[in-house]
Amino acid sequence: MKHLRTTLGPKSKSELGMILPHEHVFVDLRTPDQPGYAEANTEDVVRLMAPEIERIKKLGVTALVECSTGGVGRRADIDLAVSLATDFPIVVPTGNYREPWIPEWVRHASEQELEAWMLRELTEQIDETGFQAGWIKLSAGDDGMTALETKILRAAARAAAQTDAVIGSHTIKGRVVMDQLDVIEAEGYRADRFISIHTQEEKDFAHNVAVAERGAWIEYDHVGRGEDKEVAELVIKALEAGCGDRLLLSHDRGWFDPALPMGGTPKPYTHLSTVLLPELKRRGIDDGTLIRLTHDNPFEAFAR
Repeated sequence: MKHLRTTLGPKSKSELGMILPHEHVFVDLRTPDQPGYAEANTEDVVRLMAPEIERIKKLGVTALVECSTGGVGRRADIDLAVSLATDFPIVVPTGNYREPWIPEWVRHASEQELEAWMLRELTEQIDETGFQAGWIKLSAGDDGMTALETKILRAAARAAAQTDAVIGSHTIKGRVVMDQLDVIEAEGYRADRFISIHTQEEKDFAHNVAVAERGAWIEYDHVGRGEDKEVAELVIKALEAGCGDRLLLSHDRGWFDPALPMGGTPKPYTHLSTVLLPELKRRGIDDGTLIRLTHDNPFEAFAR
């Protein structure tokens, strides 16, 4: 039986309902060499972010995928603290972001060392938190992968192949996604265990369809950030193109930012539930399809 690996342990599909597949609890978009990088008082983060979790719990959301990875301030200990304070499972990644958000140790590590690091976090625990990473989060340059980003991807594919973990990547161009899939398959892993994050940023819709037809997940994660009419039309267009079984929806919102006083002002994770889903229903999308998009697909993408 497959499970989501969360801060609160493995969760089966029967334990879960709606899942948000791309959000952030804590992010630091400064590079890792900056003073104060990823530093925050845990109690301050809980104070700011726990109310945001409580809001979506009341809307029927049962889990959230944290997309902050290495290089952009991943703090698994803070994710755990927020999770425990709200009794709400959070799925946390291993992996690392793209250049220039790459710590020196990752830059100098071999592929074998990176593979071993990710494998340990996927099968044992992240740092000393007591819970496993649920997936691998990476990124690629807008115009193509650098040699360093390719090294990280190869290591990720090897670790993922041993665990069935999904690899998600912040990648803007569809042709770069295809290059990433080539690397993954060359390392013996599968396209259907890859998420093209921010697929909506590729404006040539044919590339969206091509990625889905290759077997990968496509993710429209600008709900509440894009114009509601345009987001709804894009979702319907993807459904009409036969991509419904490979489509994920989320906000890419939150979050506590340690570069801002008291973490800044979070943006709620509620727009999908309160605005977009009712709009899709109004436009004729049936309840079964909406459940597939918000319950079934996220579970199938991230569970292993």
